[in-house]
Amino acid sequence: MSRLTANNISLSYTKGRSVRPIIQDFSLSLEQGEINVLLGSSGCGKSTILNILAGFKAPDSGVVSLDHQQLTSPSAERAVVFQDHALMPWLNAIDNVAIGLRINGVNKQARHQQALHYLQLVGLADYASHSVSELSGGQRQRLGLARVLAIKPRFILLDEPFGALDALTREKMQQLLLRIWKETGVGILLITHSVDEGLLLASNLLVLKGPPLGVIARFNPEFSRRFHDGESVRTLKAEHSFSQQRQQILDLLLEESDD
Repeated sequence: MSRLTANNISLSYTKGRSVRPIIQDFSLSLEQGEINVLLGSSGCGKSTILNILAGFKAPDSGVVSLDHQQLTSPSAERAVVFQDHALMPWLNAIDNVAIGLRINGVNKQARHQQALHYLQLVGLADYASHSVSELSGGQRQRLGLARVLAIKPRFILLDEPFGALDALTREKMQQLLLRIWKETGVGILLITHSVDEGLLLASNLLVLKGPPLGVIARFNPEFSRRFHDGESVRTLKAEHSFSQQRQQILDLLLEESDD
């Protein structure tokens, strides 16, 4: 299994004579086959560390590496899903999924078959010829997931991907993400403000503060593993242990906001 790491990352923003540290000597290790969740308030630096891990932003110091090989730019091993999904509106659904395969030199017939497979995985096979404008918000997020899955990354990095969705669609997307994780074994890093979402999805959950970015507490919820073993999301969320851990995390975040 692969490991994606950020070691001793620091980054500051300068405005005039003022220097503001956003991240200071922060380290993170992600294992393929696990769901890591970063949970924290807006502006604490969690999206910045995702952009550094993705290769979109260079740190002032520190190293990002995949299996001990240093990374300094984006690569196919790390795929990113943003809240705005970044789809290409002039392409239909199946061509949006196939674009990465085309760039990688996959022939037309093979990329059509592979793109259709990933549309089926996210429940959009019947919408293959639809334009992006004809899809709902939830369908666009599913299409964004299919597109990144098609290039078979080792890690998917998701920055608040479900934040703009209504509650019911968001729950469906959470269940879809768990199914994708179960079927593909991909490593996932998810950024969220939602305590419930973090608890449900995480193998490893980091509660964050900042800036500068820091870890308040670490949790290892078992709910995603239990979903993997066949228990339903509704059953898991109804458990006393879910509510208990939810309150613990909320208390930590409230304490941090009062400091």
